[in-house]
Amino acid sequence: MSLIRVILSLIFPPLAVIDKGCGSVLIVFILTLCGWIPGVIGALIILNKQN
Repeated sequence: MSLIRVILSLIFPPLAVIDKGCGSVLIVFILTLCGWIPGVIGALIILNKQN
């Protein structure tokens, strides 16, 4: 997980997971609509699972 991805997930979470697939982007987008913090947490979890 790079520093740029972490910063991007704090600013706009769906954009941070754009290369992880349509499902991940959709899930993070819906979480972001529910609230900014759930979107950030979802994006960080998805980014952390790539390792």
